[in-house]
Amino acid sequence: MTVFEELKARGLLAQLTDEEEIKELINSGKAVFYIGFDPTADSLHVGHFMALCLMKRLQMAGNKPIALIGGGTGMIGDPSGRSDLRTMMTTEQIDHNCECFKKQMSRFIEFDESGDMNGDSSKAIMVNNADWLRDLNYIEFIRDVGVHFSVNRMLTAECYKQRMEKGLSFLEFNYMIMQSYDFLCLYEKYGCNMQFGGDDQWSNMLGGTELIRRKLGKDAYAMTITLLLNSEGKKMGKTQKGAVWLDPEKTSPYEFYQYWRNVADADVLKCLRMLTFLPMEQIQEMDHWEGSQLNQAKEILAFELTQLVHGTEEAEKAQDSARALFAGGGDAANMPSCKLEEGDFLNGTIDILGVLVKAGLTASRSEARRAVEQGGVTVNDGKVTDVKTVYTPEAFAGDGMVVRRGKKSYKRVIM
Repeated sequence: MTVFEELKARGLLAQLTDEEEIKELINSGKAVFYIGFDPTADSLHVGHFMALCLMKRLQMAGNKPIALIGGGTGMIGDPSGRSDLRTMMTTEQIDHNCECFKKQMSRFIEFDESGDMNGDSSKAIMVNNADWLRDLNYIEFIRDVGVHFSVNRMLTAECYKQRMEKGLSFLEFNYMIMQSYDFLCLYEKYGCNMQFGGDDQWSNMLGGTELIRRKLGKDAYAMTITLLLNSEGKKMGKTQKGAVWLDPEKTSPYEFYQYWRNVADADVLKCLRMLTFLPMEQIQEMDHWEGSQLNQAKEILAFELTQLVHGTEEAEKAQDSARALFAGGGDAANMPSCKLEEGDFLNGTIDILGVLVKAGLTASRSEARRAVEQGGVTVNDGKVTDVKTVYTPEAFAGDGMVVRRGKKSYKRVIM
């Protein structure tokens, strides 16, 4: 199976500008491709997972990735999929976030540390569009680049249409032109002949191929990958607490493992196809799995993805803790923990509602009260039914105590 055939079999391909040319380039290892990452936070999250996996697959086939960090475009913010204006960040915040990305990306793709585009043909380079966007002369830019864009055509783009009702700022309206200019700059400077991205980026990517054709008379290609949606049509990678991050300080390896271990039955095989590097033959054998076998498939999914992001040792720890907890005992040392301070105790005690809130298992005391009254809270495998239950600091000494809300949310609470 060629790499292109595998991408198709895994359900990753969405829209392509020229399927035959793209197939030829990536199958022969001649694609110099880029994917853009705007540094809106100091960590990548599950929303970036698909792109990172795609970069890894294509690099393994001999193609050369360019990881484009949006130090310039990040100052505007992509309006795609947004109902409101993104929070404006300072250049210092953006530059810090850019620094954080490369370490996480290095788990997926191999970088050429010299930054030499003519070095090892398949080693990736990281580029920051701040290098050409931040010091642009605005008049020269709109004369040289803006003239090639039709406002009427831009307004038909999905990323703009969905914002028209609530208001689209002129700042955001520039985003498509700037992303298109990125492609032109990468084409001229690095010979980048292809752009990949999420399916919500299609209009912006077409703008880049068109700009290269108009300015240089050359062909460049674009391909979008399927968005990671669950069976209800919602984007995956969100929890009650927010995004599922790749940074272990933001989302622990255990929490990361648990997220994938708890995906819906209807989503597990799709996630195995799209996100793991397991052979397709092995995944196809799971197509007819049911009941407890699906739980086994979820374990495989959770382990493979945690291993990819956090390494084998952390994946094994997360799996051991999850299994031990599911069995009703075992060592919970690798479980995400919450540390109580002396100030959390009133007159030497803390009640169960306070414990639940402090551990982040509920957002408020009223939500904690409902959870207890509905029988959904256990401490060290014993159900707590009295909202007035209190604990002294000694209860949290040593290994602390395992607090569970429902079947899927756990915390080890310690002093």
